[in-house]
Amino acid sequence: MQDAVLAMLAKEPSHGYHLRARLRQCLGPLGESMNSGQIYVTLTRLEKAGLVVCERAAGLPERPERKVYALTPAGQRRVAAWLTEVGWPKPDLAEFHLKLAAAAAARLADPVELVAAQRRELLRRLREVQQAALAEPAGSGAGLLLEGVVLRLRADLRWLDACERAWSGAGDEVEGG
Repeated sequence: MQDAVLAMLAKEPSHGYHLRARLRQCLGPLGESMNSGQIYVTLTRLEKAGLVVCERAAGLPERPERKVYALTPAGQRRVAAWLTEVGWPKPDLAEFHLKLAAAAAARLADPVELVAAQRRELLRRLREVQQAALAEPAGSGAGLLLEGVVLRLRADLRWLDACERAWSGAGDEVEGG
């Protein structure tokens, strides 16, 4: 969650309410369960870690001042590192989706290139697991486990294909869902 918030701030400084709305929009129905306090706790932690700074912005007469958060240079470096990180074998699909949306929105990276990097890593791991499965005796428990890993990696590859199709033609339009 912290990295997704940082990436959203890479596009522009923002207040917590706006960040929450953007994250919920990106996640669609999965974002409905997002606790509103979670964003503010995350922002406080990021500020304490020196990854964001907070400034007070004048509010409207009927609204109080708002805190506006912006990335520090350390926050910018962390976002750049997060975008190049490969998150398999146990991906958080919602986090990867947010990575694609944030990268496109802030023009930090091409989402299709991020998908390609993930695909290369998955294919490498798939080859390794398939070789290990071939070395196992027929009917072994380890062979069955390795077969499950192969099936999971293949499913993840199909999902990446869907991500690539969506981001190849849609760009920022996919941010909403």
